[in-house]
Amino acid sequence: MTVLFLEDFVAGQRFAGRSRIRLDEHSVKAFASEFDPQPFHLDEAVAACSIFRGLAASGWHTAAITMRLLVDSEFRPAGGIVGAGFDELRWPQPVRPGDELRVESEVLEVRPSKSRPQQGLIKVRTNTLNQHGDIVQTSVGNLVVPCRSALPKPTE
Repeated sequence: MTVLFLEDFVAGQRFAGRSRIRLDEHSVKAFASEFDPQPFHLDEAVAACSIFRGLAASGWHTAAITMRLLVDSEFRPAGGIVGAGFDELRWPQPVRPGDELRVESEVLEVRPSKSRPQQGLIKVRTNTLNQHGDIVQTSVGNLVVPCRSALPKPTE
């Protein structure tokens, strides 16, 4: 798959994920026990009485899976997926054991850097969807992408 430089990106460009990841109860609880040990991520009985009405994966688990799916997707900025920060990160509905996640991304904006002419920023919305097509995470991130002119010139 071809890597894309800043000059290759345009607003409206869309990229699809090439893979999917299915969560199981063990992975939901293992991630939560190490990184987000709240009862509604670890205990079905407690989770049933929570706002989630059942066992739910940590949003940070969803975010980590999203990153993996992005790296495996057709979205290939030169230099890698290098984040400069998020404008938005939301979890509109919980991820459950048994859910199968995939990603879709859209370039919202492309901006050359004023202070670093060898790079720029692209603003990208990434939606993480479950097997029903429901959005379970949405983010708008700013990524640093090198310009093609930043490539080393061959010596003669």
